[in-house]
Amino acid sequence: MKHHRIAGAASTSLHVVETGTATGRPILFLHGISQCWLQWSRQLHSDLARDFRLVAVDLRGHGLSEKPHDGYGDSRLWADDLRSVIDALKLDHPVLCGWSYGPLVMLDYVRHYGEDGIAGMQFVGGVTKLGSEAAAAVLTPAFLNFVPGFFSTEVNESAGSLGGLLRLCFSSELQPEEYFLMLGWSLSVPPYVRQGLLTRSIDNDDLLPRLRKPVLITHGAADAVVKTEVIDQQMKRIGSAIIELMPTGHGCFWDDAERYNRQLREFATSL
Repeated sequence: MKHHRIAGAASTSLHVVETGTATGRPILFLHGISQCWLQWSRQLHSDLARDFRLVAVDLRGHGLSEKPHDGYGDSRLWADDLRSVIDALKLDHPVLCGWSYGPLVMLDYVRHYGEDGIAGMQFVGGVTKLGSEAAAAVLTPAFLNFVPGFFSTEVNESAGSLGGLLRLCFSSELQPEEYFLMLGWSLSVPPYVRQGLLTRSIDNDDLLPRLRKPVLITHGAADAVVKTEVIDQQMKRIGSAIIELMPTGHGCFWDDAERYNRQLREFATSL
């Protein structure tokens, strides 16, 4: 596993890891809110590494990346971060793969830089809008109940809400060592970062119908965070979309990594 420090937008230092085959098609993984690159462990340490160049970034404010106090509502900053990673590592037409919040960052990139530099995109339990009634309508009440605690500076309240979110994300119970590892990296994200991410007002309904590169939408049928209605409300605006519904929770890449990896392999190979 190689670790990189890359200067993102506004000189924000980003932590990026890569593994796999240097000459293979790059797959660039983007995690969800209050997560980090380690969330993709079951992909980075899988047989995907035999054929693909696997890259995972800690988004600004997360993991080992720098955690500035502001800028999380700026679409251009997110786009420039992703562009910086692609350029610095010379990723040749990568597949962008984003979980949950990750597709918002992917669409920030496409809005400002277009699709010419990428091969395709995978939306994994993803959302494409925030800050409106329509955006909230596809989020479950259980998730929304935890949101106030995400912003708390009181450790017990914050830990309780983030722990609750982790339990919502997966259809199978996490092992204690998995749960506490994930909780640890979740708590390493300052509350102001989570607040900055979730108070964005963004709507990509204008952009989705204009996407021309292939898109794979992977969603868990038992997703307890983002309702499957998101597919009808938002994702079906993408004319090129392939929709794969898995019998998993929100974190389908973790719940059934073998099936998820197989779908991702088939999609990336087809591009």
